[in-house]
Amino acid sequence: MEVGLEEAFEVAGEFGGGQRRLTAFLVLLQVYVACQSMLIVLVGAVPKYRIDTEGIPASRAELAKHIHFVDNFTSIVTEWYLIEKDAYKVSLASSLFFAGLLIGNITFGPLSDKLGRKPVYISGLFFDVVFGYVTALAPNYDIFAVSRFFVGIVNGGMALVSFVLSQEYVGKSFWSFTGSLTNLTFAVGIAVYALLGYCVREWRYLAFVSNSPGVIFLLLSFMLPESPRWLYSQGKMAEAEDVLQYIALGNGKERLNLKLKPSAGTMRQDDSAPSILALVKHPVLRWRTIILMYIWYVCSFVYYGLTLNAGELRGNLYLNVALSGLVEVPAFPLCMFFVEKSWSGRRKTMTCFLIVAGFSCMFTMVNAGLLLSPTLLAFCGKMLVSAAFNIAYIYTSELYPTVLRNAGLGVCSMSCRFGGILAPFVPSMKSLSPSVPFVVFGISGLSAGFLTLLLPETLNKPVAENIEDLQSPKYQLLKNKEAEQAS
Repeated sequence: MEVGLEEAFEVAGEFGGGQRRLTAFLVLLQVYVACQSMLIVLVGAVPKYRIDTEGIPASRAELAKHIHFVDNFTSIVTEWYLIEKDAYKVSLASSLFFAGLLIGNITFGPLSDKLGRKPVYISGLFFDVVFGYVTALAPNYDIFAVSRFFVGIVNGGMALVSFVLSQEYVGKSFWSFTGSLTNLTFAVGIAVYALLGYCVREWRYLAFVSNSPGVIFLLLSFMLPESPRWLYSQGKMAEAEDVLQYIALGNGKERLNLKLKPSAGTMRQDDSAPSILALVKHPVLRWRTIILMYIWYVCSFVYYGLTLNAGELRGNLYLNVALSGLVEVPAFPLCMFFVEKSWSGRRKTMTCFLIVAGFSCMFTMVNAGLLLSPTLLAFCGKMLVSAAFNIAYIYTSELYPTVLRNAGLGVCSMSCRFGGILAPFVPSMKSLSPSVPFVVFGISGLSAGFLTLLLPETLNKPVAENIEDLQSPKYQLLKNKEAEQAS
């Protein structure tokens, strides 16, 4: 029988045992991604120290003779004496990682749209492991910093492609579940990294141990099939049918007798894939991209800003790192509950989360600790922004057609990195007034929340496989209904 792609997923099983295994593998990969992302937090930690000399030593060698670190763990700070005038180098290494993420997000997306999800994902994971070991074995700070830059490129790009791949293995009705599960596992991965840091106090061993699971994931990744949605969007019907047969057999079903029918605008094998310029060439995609880029930017901006402005937690370093991840865990059940309800959906839920997070900033400004502690408000705000961030991944995946999904996610992820880079500079605005940073974050959250209302709802709506699908009657009908509701 000849069926469309969504009907084929229903026949093969939208989320059977085979897809659960594929998704579980890619979800668990997020623990490795989190360890690489959070590496600098412990590897670059600054222990308490004292200098047993008066004045400032004339040279680095002289400084090393007089400095004494108190705590019983090592870091790049203790090995290369990154204190005093060289203290900025820890932040520089962190900034280089985020700069790498920015490049990886914008390059790996279009590459995977053109070359396929699997080859780009495996290549990224391979170089992630290689540069991860270079980080652990770096003989000096310069090589360490450069390795962190390249880890950022391949780690950010690989994580983006793996997220899309996990979405495209299952039916659309399970995208919110797999997307939420992926982000939840990343948050848990932060706590796992804190546990590793507590057990392994020598920074090189910690970098080596946290990078080693990547080897296992790399070897097992060769067994993953290509995305059936990408194959379908490229006009590779036979290959897409083979993957769907593989999924059906993994779900415990007998061999299926199905044939995929091409959708309007399905690419022929001799056609070239749409370039990233298609995001600005087509009016519908242009406005979606502009709005989504701002939303992603604000999510990152407010997320890191709330963390920095709430004040550092006192107490055990490893417990604080673990809490910074675990505090996000409640956000994901909230997402799962609201995004699948017809009366809330993706758009209204993300709007509410962003607006409430914005008001949390404002309330932190006027509360002054009278009703709720600033730290508690910061945790609440961080949870809400994490929820909005989680929805942003799912929502963005559904707003872009398959042939441009990775490119769209890549551009949005790139804008989010700008938010992470700018957020640390906002606390310096306290010199103007203590309330200024919170006003900035509050206005940002509120504006992004209201802008979300300009996007279409995607709950229970068909997935666009090609750009032409956005002009199909069913999408036009959706557009007309929204116009009627707005009037």
